[in-house]
Order: sequence, then C-alpha cells, then structure tokens
Amino acid sequence: MKEIIKQGIINEMANALNFQQMQLLEKVLQQNFREIEMSCRNMEIISFADRNVSLLELFISAKKVEGCSEKSLKYYQFTIQMMLDKLGKKITEISTNDLRSYLSDYQTQKNSSKVTIDNIRRIFSSFFSWLEDEDCILKSPVRRIHKVKSARTIKAVLNDEEIEVLRDNCKGIRDLALMEILCSTGIRVGELEKINRDDIDFHERSCIVTGKGNKEREVYFDARTKLHLKQYLDSRKDSDKALFVSLAKPHTRLSIGGIGSVLRKLGEKSKIAKLHPHKFRRTLATTAIDKGMPIEQVQKLLGHVKIDTTLHYAMVNQANVKIAHRKYIG
Repeated sequence: MKEIIKQGIINEMANALNFQQMQLLEKVLQQNFREIEMSCRNMEIISFADRNVSLLELFISAKKVEGCSEKSLKYYQFTIQMMLDKLGKKITEISTNDLRSYLSDYQTQKNSSKVTIDNIRRIFSSFFSWLEDEDCILKSPVRRIHKVKSARTIKAVLNDEEIEVLRDNCKGIRDLALMEILCSTGIRVGELEKINRDDIDFHERSCIVTGKGNKEREVYFDARTKLHLKQYLDSRKDSDKALFVSLAKPHTRLSIGGIGSVLRKLGEKSKIAKLHPHKFRRTLATTAIDKGMPIEQVQKLLGHVKIDTTLHYAMVNQANVKIAHRKYIG
C-alpha cells in the first residue's frame, strides 16, 4: 500500500517537475513514509503496553477485594510486571512456551530455588486464570505448566532447653515479654506488630490480632506471658498505644524489621542459629500436635484457612512416632 501511494504521487507530479526535482521528491517521500511507519509501530507498542497495564491493574484490584494484604499485592504486581516487560508481548499473545522460557531464564540468571520458581508460577497461574474467567483470553497458558517439585526440608524448631537459654539471655523486660508472647501464641510477626495495648485482655489471657486478609481472631497466652507483659507495660513511661515500642525515644511502634532485629541479636547471644519470629510459630504448632491437640484446633489457633498449611508447619516429634507405633501397632 505504501509503495502504491508513493508511486501515485510521483506519477501525478511527473509533468510538473524536472529530473532533479523528481529525484528530490522521491527521496522526501521515502523519508516521510519511513517516519510514519515508525510512528505507527510506536503507537501500536504503546497501545498494547497500556492494555497490559490496564489488565494488570484490574487483576490487582480484584485480589485486593478478595482480601490480599498490601505486601502480597505489591509482590503480585512486581512479579507479573517484570514478566510482561521481559516478554514485550500482548497479554493475549503470551504462550505456554513464553512462560516456560521466562521461568527457566529467571532461575538461571537469579540462581533461584525451586520453591521461588514455583511461587512465581503460582502467581502467573492466578493471573492468567483470572484473565480466562473474565473472558480476556480463551485459555490460561499456565495450565500446562505443572507444579515445580522440590525436596521438603524439615525446618528446625526450638526445644525446651533452647527456650530457657533465650529467657536467660533477654537483656530487658521488653525483649522477654516479646519472646514470651511469640512462644505462647504462635502469632505471625505482622500480627504482633499491629497489636495495641487495648487489644490485650489480661483477665482472659487473650488478645485480638489482625491476620492475613484483615481477618481478626482471638489468640491466647499463658500465665508466664501475662506476668511479663504486665511488668513491661507497667515499666513504660510513654503514651504510645502500641503493645511493643522501641527502647529509644520517641518510643514508636516496633516494626517487623525491629522485632526481627531483637530476635536476631538474642539468637546470636544465645548461640541459637537463625532465630526469627516464624521459628516460634512452627515450635508452637509442633508442640501442640505432639501433646495431642486436634489438628483442627491448631489450624484455628494459627489462623490458617487450609488445614494443609497447618500440617506443613507441624513437624511431629520422631520420639512420639516411636511411642505411638508401640502403642497402636506393637
């Protein structure tokens, strides 16, 4: 079409221009048509990029309505946007092979674990399944990309002796109270960060926490935790509503990073490797199951939607397996 239009203009001007002017006209037409073509291509790229962004924003909005946390939403958006930028294609044209190649290249370049790659795969699956449900695509290209198998490692939990060593090495009443509430409730670090003084019911030895999806639930603590929490709160001179605050003025709410830092230093002092908030959560789940608490109640205690998640947290004590074998099998 471009050549036909250009030749038509040249033919129309043939009788009005001399040879040199005709050569100049042809050169000008060639240049201008090239620029028009490039402009059209750029507009097409911008158009499909805008469409991709629009669909991604709609997906993130849908996940927000479902109750996903801000942290999860940011991870979803970053992961999907990075894939779209890398592939440089319309969402509707992305194929299974495109995604397989992307995951393979990502694993090679980032030296990522199989668990990380499967997490990315699950995010892609959620995104493209949503697009399919919304009739934006005919079929999700992730359907034929299977779960990435990875070896399941048994993660360490704290034993009674280690917990006593941690208690002995706490440098102040705040750190002791913080450690005790993690030990006896098994709450997530994000849940601990949000607790206010008013959320604590000392009479019932319970508190209200806000978990994933902004769901509230009641958790419980033991008498030891009650004692240390009271001592800590009585020692405070600030008026901040947060349950745990920084030691330095102006005594602001202790952040997730701050809680992690307290425990990391405590672990180093106690010579306990990789001490972090989640270790207390796994310890509580394992201890509860070992002592005979029904798995459904452990699930409720930890705030898990699916019972499979609870089973992943609980590492059954091998000694208890041996005792159970002798009791039930002989």
